[in-house]
Amino acid sequence: MVRSDARENRARILEVAREAFVGGSDVSMNQIAQRAGVGPGTLYRNFPTREALVLAIYQDEVERLVGSVPVLLAELAPLEALRQWTVDLVAAMRKKHGLGDALSPGGHQAITEQTYGPVIAAITRLLDAGKADGTIRADADPRDFLQLTGALWRAAMGPEDRSASMLALILDGLGARR
Repeated sequence: MVRSDARENRARILEVAREAFVGGSDVSMNQIAQRAGVGPGTLYRNFPTREALVLAIYQDEVERLVGSVPVLLAELAPLEALRQWTVDLVAAMRKKHGLGDALSPGGHQAITEQTYGPVIAAITRLLDAGKADGTIRADADPRDFLQLTGALWRAAMGPEDRSASMLALILDGLGARR
């Protein structure tokens, strides 16, 4: 069992590193340790390499997104839950764009392999809820939806954020035919 102070240190390191890497990938591991208020030994015990730290940030964000699905479905109609979840996903993807610079090609592959299944499962749960209540078409495929969201975060990065209008088009296309 991990001590509470160790969990708190790890969480603080992740939060500080997330903010630091989003601002630019040139921040050093020692700067992250200083900003988190921990010694270098604590940082390296938790994250032996810079890439391990970046991968943990990605994993933490995916776990948060996947974990939000039951709450969204409890509070919102399935199509609206999918809309909100996708907005959160796009925001996370935009933030992670800066993190990507800190990953090697192997790191990109590793995070894709680690997160693809849980993200597809989350989208499946949202789509299935909409299929069950008749608001989402029966042939909606979570893999197609995930691929379309890739275009959303790129649209959000431009001078004019078009992601909201593009998401509306995607969700309109998912609507069950009446």
